Amino acid sequence: MPDSPLSRLSERLPTLMLKASPEDLEFYGRDWTRRWEPAPLAIALPTTTQEVQAIVRWAVEEGICIVPSGGRTGLSGGAVAANGELVVSFERMNAVLDFDPVDRIMTVQPGLALEALQRAASDHDLIYPVDFAARGSCSIGGNIATNAGGIRVIRYGNTREWIAGLKVVTGTGELLDLNRGLVKNSSGYDLRHLLIGSEGTLGLVVEASVRLADPPPAANVMVLAVPAMDALMKVFESCRKKLNLNAFEFFTDRALAHVVGQGAQDPFEQASPFYLVAEFDAETEVQQALAGEVFEECFEQGWVNDGVISQSSAQAASLWRLREGITESLAPLRPYKNDISVRTSLIPAFMQAMHEIFEREYPDCEVVWFGHIGDGNLHINVIRSVGTSDEQFVADCERVTALLSDTLSRFGGSISAEHGIGLVKKKYLAGTRSEAEIALMRGIRKVLDPHGIMNPGKVFDTA
Repeated sequence: MPDSPLSRLSERLPTLMLKASPEDLEFYGRDWTRRWEPAPLAIALPTTTQEVQAIVRWAVEEGICIVPSGGRTGLSGGAVAANGELVVSFERMNAVLDFDPVDRIMTVQPGLALEALQRAASDHDLIYPVDFAARGSCSIGGNIATNAGGIRVIRYGNTREWIAGLKVVTGTGELLDLNRGLVKNSSGYDLRHLLIGSEGTLGLVVEASVRLADPPPAANVMVLAVPAMDALMKVFESCRKKLNLNAFEFFTDRALAHVVGQGAQDPFEQASPFYLVAEFDAETEVQQALAGEVFEECFEQGWVNDGVISQSSAQAASLWRLREGITESLAPLRPYKNDISVRTSLIPAFMQAMHEIFEREYPDCEVVWFGHIGDGNLHINVIRSVGTSDEQFVADCERVTALLSDTLSRFGGSISAEHGIGLVKKKYLAGTRSEAEIALMRGIRKVLDPHGIMNPGKVFDTA
């Protein structure tokens, strides 16, 4: 490739690893959406911040766009490179750089897997508390890009709450050092929080300082069978009054059937339409007894008709599998996914409204609900009927997603709770954000990425 953009990049950075085989372009050019044919220019795998800065400056000079890449576990097309972009993979920037025991801050590179970060925190008898099922494959950089939440948001919040500082390379190659681990910092705008959740459209995270916390007390897990939709939040209110909740999750009988089909053990003799998973502090006998009181109250009120409380760590893991195994069990069916949020108090009314729409609009499709109901985040998975083509299935789902977006607008909700907007959801962004907000976001993007090279086409079109 004499006198080509890639040859000039190699001349500028002779030690930079570049990949361009068809297999690599396919592997690095897509995420879990599998809806776009990957067609990147090449894959760059830097190892230092200086290399990332040089790549960005080269991209500006050559007029080539950049798509950042972490674990590519996203579900919104945020890591798709389908138009000759250079994929910048951070998989080689995966080190723990520093740990400060006084500040309880661990400084890491963006390619570090979430599970590796959790293990590193455990080595210091601390925890990084953000957690979800893709912990082994997702990266902290990707988590920051989407402000990922997961299963314990109800206690610990989203990724945003645990980021003490960021180093970010902007669309001009400039390095920003944001917040520097400070607890209090009222010196103007906090650009750190602007970058969190920006999906790589404002800059490339090259270093993150994350806060760690004390391990929680011993916990138990309770799974409850719920006979009616309007009882879900009544059970939540009862649990929250008496228990110190870490997590409060939800799934339907259809979701349970898929997980059981993959080998999980169904703890109930009789089926129910809805199930709840509550994880709660159980360090003392009093705390353990409170769970029994909650079950008795809910049972007497008719809000639950069965339940099981873990008696060992192995049983707790088995019960958690009923919830955490859903995504994996559905993956071979390639479902169309919606990831939405509404205020927690509005969940029953919203679910009823959408249930009626889905019954009408998806007569031949299976709709599987589950999610983080304690913080208002629901995942909706639509499974195609036999014989439906990919094109027809996506078209049908996008038509219904427009109805979902309209309903979310009425309920004041969001089309994306934790997976980002990417390519999949950008046409529905106006249902969540006002025209004035989107105009301001375009302006901010123009300032930090004046040449329009950072993850183009994601979140919204810049033109």
